[in-house]
Amino acid sequence: MATQRPQVDLRRYEKGDYHPGAPLWKQLAWYAVSLLVFRNPWVVSYRLKRALLRAFGARVGRDVVIKPSVQIKFPWRLVLDDYCQVGEHVWIDNMAPVHIGPHATVSQGCYLTTGSHDYTHPHFRLYTAPIVIEAGCWVAARSVLGPGTHCGHHSVLLLGSVATGTLEPFGIYRGNPAVKVGERRIG
Repeated sequence: MATQRPQVDLRRYEKGDYHPGAPLWKQLAWYAVSLLVFRNPWVVSYRLKRALLRAFGARVGRDVVIKPSVQIKFPWRLVLDDYCQVGEHVWIDNMAPVHIGPHATVSQGCYLTTGSHDYTHPHFRLYTAPIVIEAGCWVAARSVLGPGTHCGHHSVLLLGSVATGTLEPFGIYRGNPAVKVGERRIG
């Protein structure tokens, strides 16, 4: 007789010590601002977006570019350093902190997620880990960064790639999962 294998029971879902990091009123206010300004393709003012992010607790440097139709879960867990750029349709799903360094670019349609689930646990336990994108990095269009990803300075993640873990400084990565395919040379 075959033994029955354990199964997932989402009635007992566990989010561990996760908390959104802000009171409900602030989350609701951000959701409204996000819909009206950030996810709206008609609002193009970088200055307005920088001011609103700061008002909601983000650390935003000089001349940061935030294109239209960007989705940010929790601005109070976001750092955007000087001159970084966030392209159209980027989704920053930051249940844990996300730090985008100076002169770094996150191109169109990228998904940055700091949360996932332990698929081996019967209660599908949530876990989170921060994402760090150091100075001069380029995360190319439609790429995905998973929880705990650390992009070393000036590293490149090529079109449509999926990265978790550490990308070495000046490394060029491609694929799913992303593997190092070269060294970036500037100039």
